[in-house]
Amino acid sequence: MTYCMGILLQQGLVMVSDSLTNAGVDQIAKFRKMTIWETPGERVIVLMTAGNLAISQSILNHLNEGLAVNGKTNTMRDVASMTDAARLVGGAIREVDRVDGAAMRSSGVDFEVSMILGGQVNGGPLRLFLIYKAGNFIESMPDTPFFQIGENKYGKPILDRVIHFGTNLADAAKCSLISMDSTLRSNISVGPPIDLLIYRRDTHKVATHATLADTDPYFAEVRTAWGSGLRAVFSDIRNPPWNFG
Repeated sequence: MTYCMGILLQQGLVMVSDSLTNAGVDQIAKFRKMTIWETPGERVIVLMTAGNLAISQSILNHLNEGLAVNGKTNTMRDVASMTDAARLVGGAIREVDRVDGAAMRSSGVDFEVSMILGGQVNGGPLRLFLIYKAGNFIESMPDTPFFQIGENKYGKPILDRVIHFGTNLADAAKCSLISMDSTLRSNISVGPPIDLLIYRRDTHKVATHATLADTDPYFAEVRTAWGSGLRAVFSDIRNPPWNFG
């Protein structure tokens, strides 16, 4: 399994993913879930994937090598807009399903994939999409500033309480790491290293792309401070007024 989140803010974009892949307790591997297409000054496009690894890699091959959409062959490096990028991903999903889907299902393997696509192409707005296994997608709006894929339930409460469209990039990055740490503590199918990308709106270049090991000093600091803070707040809340015998 995996856990990825994309956060669209007034200031820019924060995207975070883990790197653990498993197909049972004896088939554990590490594969990066985040792919970046960057041409400084012209575009930054980021895709994060969850689901069947073979499906995800086949889709990425199409995005890198080219896929015909509406009679024109495009890659992620030459799409004209983020809408075109989302359509390209959707087309790649459907093409992989057309070629491999029936054989997978006949072998008892579900065609499972979901993706978060974010970024900005020069001349267009910064956008964030959640793309489903059918190739269709929805777009983040100011009232819904983040998307999650994979094991999302453990890390969602902190995002719900903290993140809004006006949250600054630093706070969003910190919150995303707390969200990831909460997931790491509760689900063994999610694991480091963690990819963290920060993009400032209209710059058309990546501000930060960090790969954080479990022992990264700042990630360890966040983990320790958050755990201690939760315990302290819990202790400060008065006990229920009822009779416990």
